[in-house]
Amino acid sequence: MLINKRLISAHFWLAFIVFGVALVLGAWQMFVRSPLNAWHFNPEFYYRSVTAHGSAMGYVFPTLVAMGFGYAITESALEKPLVGRRWAWAGFFLVAVGAVVAMIPVSVGLASVLYTFYPPMIGNPFYYIGVVMVVVGSWIWVALMSINMAIWKRENPDKPVPLAMFANVAGSYLWGWTAVGAALEIIFQILPVALGLKSTIDAGLARVFFSWTLHAIVYFWLMPTYIAYYTIFPRAIGGRLYSDAMARISFILFVVVAMPIGVHHLFADPQVGAGFKFMHSVFTGLVALPTLLTVFTICASAEIASRLRGGRGAFGWVRALPWQNPIMLATALSLVMLGFGGAGGLINMSYQLDASVHNTQWITGHFHLIFGGAIVIMYFAIAYDLWPHLTGRALESFGLMRAQLWLWFIGMIVTTFPWHYVGILGMPRRMAFYDYANPAISPQAFSVAMSAVGGFILLISGVLFLIVLVRGQWAASSEAGAYRFSVPLHMPARIPAAMNSFGLWLALMIGLTVVNYGYPIAQLMVLKETNVPAVYVGASR
Repeated sequence: MLINKRLISAHFWLAFIVFGVALVLGAWQMFVRSPLNAWHFNPEFYYRSVTAHGSAMGYVFPTLVAMGFGYAITESALEKPLVGRRWAWAGFFLVAVGAVVAMIPVSVGLASVLYTFYPPMIGNPFYYIGVVMVVVGSWIWVALMSINMAIWKRENPDKPVPLAMFANVAGSYLWGWTAVGAALEIIFQILPVALGLKSTIDAGLARVFFSWTLHAIVYFWLMPTYIAYYTIFPRAIGGRLYSDAMARISFILFVVVAMPIGVHHLFADPQVGAGFKFMHSVFTGLVALPTLLTVFTICASAEIASRLRGGRGAFGWVRALPWQNPIMLATALSLVMLGFGGAGGLINMSYQLDASVHNTQWITGHFHLIFGGAIVIMYFAIAYDLWPHLTGRALESFGLMRAQLWLWFIGMIVTTFPWHYVGILGMPRRMAFYDYANPAISPQAFSVAMSAVGGFILLISGVLFLIVLVRGQWAASSEAGAYRFSVPLHMPARIPAAMNSFGLWLALMIGLTVVNYGYPIAQLMVLKETNVPAVYVGASR
């Protein structure tokens, strides 16, 4: 039962418009820094583009998808209108206006600090103010998800919270706490300098604050993907979810262990002790558990669907899966990329192995394979699944959908695998220009050129995706019916309170964050003479 279709559609359309612009910027960046292009640009333009691309893809695009999908889940899973519709629109406009406010100084060269800010570099204050507006707009969504679940539980005291809503609220809580780190960095470290109230900044403390957000934000991006795995995929292929309980445990684990792990991004930074780096490395390993549970559950759910379709044998059931179904295809390709990206993540979490790939193109390849690959391809699947219910019109371009998904998969592999390879060879990231005539890096030219070709394949896939959605807006009218989620193979008769609420898990999430971050932050705050002069970007001072 989708009541606020305009609200949900607005979030998705703005998300995909932002995605399209950022995708063009990404393809341009890959071309101009490859041997396919004779460098003749001001390198500052490159960093403007990288900042805009990263900020749009990291802060705006996935946030709008999570918000729009979250509102759709709330109304469909709880089978009642969204409580707080006006607040939801306020959050949407805050995100939209904040994105514009942030991008204006970036586009004119006043905030080329990349989406991770990188103090002591300091950009125009309006860039940071815009990012804060995006975060505050998303926090309205966090509050609304909690309020709607609480009201539903009060009205249905003897019923378990539907899995889709439980997972949706888990994602909102994770983001609400995750964003605190970047908010603290901006408000107390960066903005006072950007506004001219200070001329120095504690770059080490700022980096620790941002590490609070830096890795956990990936799991916020991942939450809509995992919700689609568990609640859309089994239903879309004609099967049932293998285990409701295992799904809830996976989302609970993300809430608890996805937060206190960001310092593994600071292995090369001296301001955090080795003991805390080890603790964060251990917790980074633990976050693989919900992913392993998910892969097992989704594969088991796929087998159930295949057996219901007549699939036989130990492996013969794989052939009986509905491979012509875009949701089936997207999920399979997503899991393949998640496997490769996750394996790379295990290398990044190792102190010894990370030392060989730190700040190289390996890192760029890793996070693009996870976010741009495994996550974004499921955003496409969510849109394909939800669109007929939002528009009242059928999506009939199944061949085009499959071609788009295959192109995205191929493009992402062609883009990221060469990045991993040249990273192992030592090619640094965040560089606007490479002299491929230099014998030291000339052997890497072919790999970089291949990754640029992959970027253009991704661009073609992105255009096809938007064409499918636009064509769907003008397709023949159809009655899509109520939007439903997967049903478990065995509906649990009773769900323990701990798996139907978040009090205990939020306490653990906050407590582990305090344990893993409290001492390093407190130590840096009391140390004297840790500030360094700010480096103002795009300014004459």
